[in-house]
Amino acid sequence: MRLKDKVAVITGAGAGIGRSTAALFASEGAQVVCADLNSDTTEQTVRLVQMAGGEGCFVHTDAADDESVRALVAATVERYGRLDVFHANAGIVPGGTVLECSVAEWERTMAINVRSVFLACRHAIPAMQASGGGSIVCTSSVAGLVGVKNRAAYSASKMAVIGLVRSVALDFIQDNIRINAICPGTVDTPSLQARLHSTGDYDSALAQFIARQPMGRLGRAEEIAALALYLASEESAYMTGTYLTIDGGLSL
Repeated sequence: MRLKDKVAVITGAGAGIGRSTAALFASEGAQVVCADLNSDTTEQTVRLVQMAGGEGCFVHTDAADDESVRALVAATVERYGRLDVFHANAGIVPGGTVLECSVAEWERTMAINVRSVFLACRHAIPAMQASGGGSIVCTSSVAGLVGVKNRAAYSASKMAVIGLVRSVALDFIQDNIRINAICPGTVDTPSLQARLHSTGDYDSALAQFIARQPMGRLGRAEEIAALALYLASEESAYMTGTYLTIDGGLSL
């Protein structure tokens, strides 16, 4: 078991990539703290963690709020005695060009997609230092590498995540703390499904998404979770400050 006796926190654990990662981490021996704003969906994730043979709990968390993330880490250490893995996964995918994106939406995107990673590092690192080290895994995006049409705020936020990852890696490498980013392509999640339905023509919107995929399909949440597991585990012990693309060839 690759995470046996490890304690892991996952933000955005209520659905999609976060949920799949929580279940996979549990099946690999981790004690999993599922953090999210949505109590109903995240309690379902906790049940999946338990069905996978793991121990887990839900902590109501606003990943973009300093006090909320501080309380999340404190609750984790109080319950389990340590913190080994933090998957900073919470995020949103707003659309629009810079002319269409309001200032409020820009700021909300930066808060949820970037400030949440900053806060994860700010509060997780002292706990990891006390535990002798750890691994921080951040969900960025292929949009953080190549940019995406009509995704100005989103692309900028995910590029910022990669820059933060590279800087934090250097600052805390001597503490046995690693940090890396995942850059997924288009993944079939409840969030994506909601965006497809909101277009008013689901079939056409889905066909357009698939048409731009070199593999001819969308990614699956469990595929992204498998990469998160690799970065969380000792299998990636010689990796820090980098990003791994898992996009079905979308960035080629």
